[in-house]
Amino acid sequence: MKKIDINCDVGEGVNNEERLLPFIQSCNIACGGHAGDEQLMRKIVKLALIYKVKIGAHPSYPDKENFGRKSINVSSNDLKLSIQKQLDTLNTLIKGEGGILHHIKPHGALYNDIAKNEELSLVFLEAIFNFKNFTKLVVPFNSIIAKNALKQGFSIIYEGFADRNYNDDLSLVSRNEKNAVLTDIIEIEKHVKGMLFNDEVTTISGKKTTIKAATFCVHSDTENAVEIVQKLSKLF
Repeated sequence: MKKIDINCDVGEGVNNEERLLPFIQSCNIACGGHAGDEQLMRKIVKLALIYKVKIGAHPSYPDKENFGRKSINVSSNDLKLSIQKQLDTLNTLIKGEGGILHHIKPHGALYNDIAKNEELSLVFLEAIFNFKNFTKLVVPFNSIIAKNALKQGFSIIYEGFADRNYNDDLSLVSRNEKNAVLTDIIEIEKHVKGMLFNDEVTTISGKKTTIKAATFCVHSDTENAVEIVQKLSKLF
């Protein structure tokens, strides 16, 4: 039976990491772009090492005002510099605690934008190039960023979202829509089971669509995130 890898975006001000990390396998630590500071990063790195959780970086657009969930107009050079600063800051803290950076998962609007924008995806890959040989990149299946990362020799991990509904094109339903976020445990179990065992997801329109996912995200700010990860860790 397949074992599930659950990941959570952490260090975003929800302060539930001590309850989440015992039940997950991977974490993505906000590194100052949309949330987080060095004190909080270090605290979560220490927790991750205690619970043997794989540590990832969660870089974003430099936009704390909108929590990194809006596309912003920023030059390619400024974006690269911001991403590199975010990654270098977290990586230094991880090394200082005796850990290793396992993966990189972009956050919010940046994650969505590089999934469909050719030019932006290449800017992002250039920004993280120095991490290419020792980290993995978490990306959505069948996305532009996934295809370009593979072409350039990056190691990738396909991600599915346990607590989010999908559109037919495998983009996530906008958080502005009422059915964007899943919180019902039975619905989430069915949702994850389809992706994990059948490589398919039922979209918001009811269509079954092929998807591949090796890790499943539960957002730490989903209202019952702790309950969700507890149940998923027992089910799979």
